[in-house]
Amino acid sequence: MRKPFKKPKFTEWLQQALVLLGSSYILWIIYGLLISILLVIGRFSPAFGIFSSISSLFVGVGLAKYCDLKKSTAPVNLYWAVNKSIPLAVLAASSIVVFWFIFMALASLLNGEAHKIGQFFLYLDLLNGNIKLQTTRELAGWLFSYANVGLIFMLLMLNTFVGWFTHALMLFQDLSFTEAKEKSTYAFGRNQASLYKLWAFIFFEALLCSSVTPLLTPVLYILVSALMFISYKSIFEINTNSSDD
Repeated sequence: MRKPFKKPKFTEWLQQALVLLGSSYILWIIYGLLISILLVIGRFSPAFGIFSSISSLFVGVGLAKYCDLKKSTAPVNLYWAVNKSIPLAVLAASSIVVFWFIFMALASLLNGEAHKIGQFFLYLDLLNGNIKLQTTRELAGWLFSYANVGLIFMLLMLNTFVGWFTHALMLFQDLSFTEAKEKSTYAFGRNQASLYKLWAFIFFEALLCSSVTPLLTPVLYILVSALMFISYKSIFEINTNSSDD
């Protein structure tokens, strides 16, 4: 018998994401430390920083699937999750880097600062004027501020041109970009309220991490990965299965 479609709520997504992270906290702590290292290195090369942070975000979606399957009757190994996630993560991160570079280059040219274009790939002048940072929070804010801007930029690009669920659909259902984008757009139309709350939450947390809690930036990236998977699962796996005859 066909069961009615249950619209998921943002609060349910957040709760389930936190439970998922807590169920494999050692893995996520290690992954968070790896993200932190990449973000610190990326501070001296915006191109590398954006690429590595966005790649980490999308690989995290695959890791969330791995953690979820650990509780099922068909678990997979960690290598499967990472190996399956990397190609799409690299493609998505490369696209974000290209768009970011185009916007940055145009802005530099319009402002008569063409010399700044090269700093997108290597910025060795960063320590000048920043060596007087006194507190850990100030240092973390200086190191991770670009990552929070990158997260907001990714959110805007994803929802404007790609679709929130497109990446997960391509990753877990092996759909083409066109098919995944079409299904993502349809799902967005049916779950706008919850998705708007989710995006507002991520946007607010990114702003918060840019100023008040910069040390939690890697944690935010992990949480967003989990939320991307949980929101996908609740619509394309749980509700799909519950509506089958």
